[in-house]
Amino acid sequence: MRRLLCAVLVVLLFAVPALASDRTETIYNGGKETYYPPVPGPVFDGGRDILWDNGPLESQPGLSILDTAIGMGTYGFGHQVSAGNMIADEFVIPVGETWEIQEITFFAYQTGSPTSPSSITGVYVTILDGPPNAGGNVIWGDMATNTLMMSVWTGLYRVTDYDLMGTSRPIMANTCAVGTTLAAGEYWLVWQSDGSLTSGPWAPPITIPGVVGTGNALQYTSSGGVWAPVLDLEQQGFPFIIEGVFPSPVEETTWAAVKALFH
Repeated sequence: MRRLLCAVLVVLLFAVPALASDRTETIYNGGKETYYPPVPGPVFDGGRDILWDNGPLESQPGLSILDTAIGMGTYGFGHQVSAGNMIADEFVIPVGETWEIQEITFFAYQTGSPTSPSSITGVYVTILDGPPNAGGNVIWGDMATNTLMMSVWTGLYRVTDYDLMGTSRPIMANTCAVGTTLAAGEYWLVWQSDGSLTSGPWAPPITIPGVVGTGNALQYTSSGGVWAPVLDLEQQGFPFIIEGVFPSPVEETTWAAVKALFH
């Protein structure tokens, strides 16, 4: 028995090539694949406002670390076009605000990819007015149009806490053209990615060192046919960055002043 336990420990600690279904890329024996969302920031910064940042990805400089010490076991979650999988997460526009959304940056990797050029070839995204599993309606986009403008390496590798030198999972920042104006409310993004390699693309969940549950994201798999919570011990969220334009309070104030002159 003692020899058997030792053998199991050796497998868990050292023989960790990820076993993957089309749903998750896991570190061993039926886990999922925990992923830490990157935080280097938006890919494009041409005077746009960051309207929403859904969470961090960097555990320490250059690394997004899968925290197996607290029991997590998932590198990333499948949202690959080839398997018909999708993921979803929400954002909220505060009361009294209207956002002109121009771009959204998502994060993904393919195991074994180079850092350059990126192997991510497409991102398909829709915006819904509610959760996709509770009657949300598509108000922008479709799952047939490739919105990807640029895919570049974030400078981060996805690694485990016991193999910090791993380089097989470089995380890419994938910036997509959107172009819509939304009023205050709760919205959901649904997206899937395509790539030139066979593994994934996999989506990294939000990573906060020492924290297990990071959100309320959902995943749809063609094999299951339903939306389900994204779980790795607890429910996860996904990192994404929305960029665009806030309404200008200066312009609004000026117009109010002009109107006041004629009343």
